[in-house]
Amino acid sequence: MNRPKESNVNMSQQEVMPESGIQILQPAGWAAPKGYSNGIAARGRTVVVGGQIGWDSQCRFHTSDFAGQAKQALENIVAVLAEAGGKPEHIIRMTWYVIDKREYLASYPALGRAYREVIGRNFPAMTAVQVAGLMEDAARVEIEATAVIPD
Repeated sequence: MNRPKESNVNMSQQEVMPESGIQILQPAGWAAPKGYSNGIAARGRTVVVGGQIGWDSQCRFHTSDFAGQAKQALENIVAVLAEAGGKPEHIIRMTWYVIDKREYLASYPALGRAYREVIGRNFPAMTAVQVAGLMEDAARVEIEATAVIPD
C-alpha cells in the first residue's frame, strides 16, 4: 500500500515497542514500506474495531474533506479502543476503504498530518481498497482496525 513519506524505514523490531509484545515483521532484503508495516506479531488481548467513518459521536459529518473525514474516523477508532483500555500504539492492523483512489492519493500531505496527530508514529500492517460506495452516502473513507493490548 502506498502511504505518505513518513516511514519506519530505520526502525528495528526492538526499537519499535520492545516492552509491548508487538514485533514488526520485515523480511531481510525487502524494501522498507513507507507509513505501514508488512506484518506484525503481537501477544495480548485482541480488540477489533468495526469500520469507522468520518462522523462524530452523534452521527454528524462536519466536513466532506477526505483528510478531515479520515482524521475523524481515526479519532473514532481511538475512542472505541480506549473503551478496552487500548491506545493508538496497540493498533496492529488497519483496512482503509476509500471511495476515490485519486482523492486519497491527493490527500497524502494532509492525511499524513492527521494520522500522526491522532495515531502518532505507529505504522501497523495496512491495506487500502477503493470501493464503489459506502453505506453512508456522505462518507469518503471507512477504516477498521485490529489492536492487541499487551497482557
